[in-house]
Order: sequence, then structure tokens, then C-alpha cells
Amino acid sequence: MTHHFSKNSISTEALPMPSLLLIPTGIGCSIGGYAGDAIPFARLLASASGCLITHPNVMNGANLYWNDKRIQYVEGFGIDRFASGDIYLKPVRQQKVGLLFDRAIEQELLGRHLQVLDACRTSLGIDIGPVVITDNPLDVSLKMGTSGSSWGTVAHPDSLLRAGEKLKDQGATAIAVVTRFPDHLESHDIDAYRKGEGVDVMAGAEAVISHLLVRHLTIPCAHAPALPSVPFTDSLDPRVAGEELGHTFLPCVLVGLSRAPDLVPKEVAMKSDRFTSSELLSVDQLGAVVATEGALGGEATLACIEKNVPLIVVSNKGVLNVDSEALGLFDSSETNRQASFVKAKTYLEAAGLLLSLREGIAIESLKRPVKPISDKILSSK
Repeated sequence: MTHHFSKNSISTEALPMPSLLLIPTGIGCSIGGYAGDAIPFARLLASASGCLITHPNVMNGANLYWNDKRIQYVEGFGIDRFASGDIYLKPVRQQKVGLLFDRAIEQELLGRHLQVLDACRTSLGIDIGPVVITDNPLDVSLKMGTSGSSWGTVAHPDSLLRAGEKLKDQGATAIAVVTRFPDHLESHDIDAYRKGEGVDVMAGAEAVISHLLVRHLTIPCAHAPALPSVPFTDSLDPRVAGEELGHTFLPCVLVGLSRAPDLVPKEVAMKSDRFTSSELLSVDQLGAVVATEGALGGEATLACIEKNVPLIVVSNKGVLNVDSEALGLFDSSETNRQASFVKAKTYLEAAGLLLSLREGIAIESLKRPVKPISDKILSSK
């Protein structure tokens, strides 16, 4: 007997379900608020979804990193534009990473960073260059907001953007930026952070710098601060340890940017015949967004809620308090729900929820007790 099978079969492995992981920087999240401590969780969620989009502070562990082809490394401003539908993401095999250095970095400290470039070129095969030093010191300052989150300012953003333009004109397709951060950081803030009890005081300023470049150039960018080494302490929180292993925070940024997706403006994609729909990721393909309870007021999260992308909110304590109740959301297990929304106590639970969505399993079917279908009968009146 001869058997005939459909020619329209798909791989036996479940198709990837692009998902977004958001853990804002500079707000002291217990997971993701330190030196790459969210990497294991990102790897788990990438395994569950098959394709995870997240931002550099989730994946940056200073001298530690993890290169996973299922994870798309996208700067926060780029994620906002992606979630709003203004840009597409185009996964790539390799980026040419240009280096932008702040003129304020001293010669020896600059030399340490140049050694990182040679190490990553030689040992990891990353395509690096050109290298540009800003025409003026950028003069970065660090601030703390009334909410307890960190932020900062750049006194000479014009110098930053000119250097970025020069790198892009010289062929860089992604930019790693290294700026000199102040030595006179508040010791109690640094001590609290190193003990796992505080906010990363540098993270907010780092976000400002990378946002400026991505907004201006529309190419992948990420930041690493330049600082002298801090004294040894035996009371270090394990989540911070990645930052204590070397002279710079640059290796993880170079690895992340080396495979960061291109940022393709929607209008460029629509007018060009260089792109096919199969090459591009759009917000319309998102199967879910995993966001942090207490930090739901960001542009990307709100854009996904508006587009009714399934929202998984994970308990992950930080200093902000913009939660699901403040936004008027209800858990999808409740009859009176306003969004495709469910809470998860942990990222382990969130991974299970992602896998359920990817496999087409109704989340409601996994909960107990199961409500009878008669409760769902609608009146035609």
C-alpha cells in the first residue's frame, strides 16, 4: 500500500513565537537590576518562545555574557519604536561594531578598553571598527529621581552625535559607546548596590546615552561606562559579581551588538524591494510580552496593551509602582477582564505560560478549578 502525505508540512519542532521581555533599567529590580543577573531567565524564556526580543541591560553582565541565536538584543528606544509599529527588526548574522569613546577617558583607562577590542576580535571573531573619540569631553552626570530610579545628563550631546554620525558614515552598522562616568559617586549608593540592596546609579544615564544615539542614527547601540576599579569587598552580592572581574564593562556589549538585529524604519521597508516579509520581525508577530509588575507605564508595554498583545506580568520588585491595578487591568482568569492579561509569580511560571501560548494551549484549561462552560453562555437579548 502506498501512502501519500501533504507537501505542506511544517517542522516537527514548534514554530517560534516572537516574544518581548521588558525589565527596565535603573529601577532596582530584584531580577535584572544588577550585572546580567537576568540572563538565565532570558535564556529560559527564549527556549519557551523560540524567539525572544529584549534590551541590553537584561543581557549585559560586564565581563560575562551569553550569545543565544534565539535572543534579539535591541536597545530600549528601539524596542519602544518596534512596539509602536514604527520599525521592523531584521535578524542578522553579524554586525560591524564601531567604537565611540568619550574624550574624557584617561589614556591608561582608554588603553584597557582598546585591549578588550583586540581580545574580542581575536578570541571571539567579532568584526570591530572603526574607532572614534569625541571632539569634546561628554561630561556625564548622574542623578536620582524622587521615585528612587536613576537617570543622568550629557553636557555635550552634539559631540556624542557627531561621533556617532562619523562611525556610521565610515561603515559601522552598530555602535558601542564608552563614556567616562564620575569618580565621585555617592559611596552609600554604590555600597548598597554592591550588597544587592540598591539601584544601579549608572543605569539611567546609560539609557539616556544609548537612546540619543539610536534615535538619531537608527542603528543598534549599547553603552558601557568607563570607571576606575573599585576596592575589593567580601560582602558582594552574587548578582553584582560580573562587574568585579575586570577593568571594563565592555565585553558583553560587544558580544550583544555583534548579532543585534538591524532597525528598519517602516517607511523604508514599505518603499524598498530589498526586504521580504520573511526577513523582518514586526510587532504584529508578537505572541506575548513579559513585563515587570510595578513598571508597566513604559511606552513599549502600553503600545503592546493597546495592540492587545497577550501580557504576562511577573512579580519583580523595584522602586516603581505602576502596576496592573493602576492601569485598570484584570487577570484573564476573571470574567470581567479588560485585556489579554495574566499574572505570574515568577519567570519560571512565565516560561510555562509562554510555552502554553506557543503550543496553542488555552491558559484557562491549565487552572483549577475549571469553570463549567455553561457560565459562558451569552444572552442574545
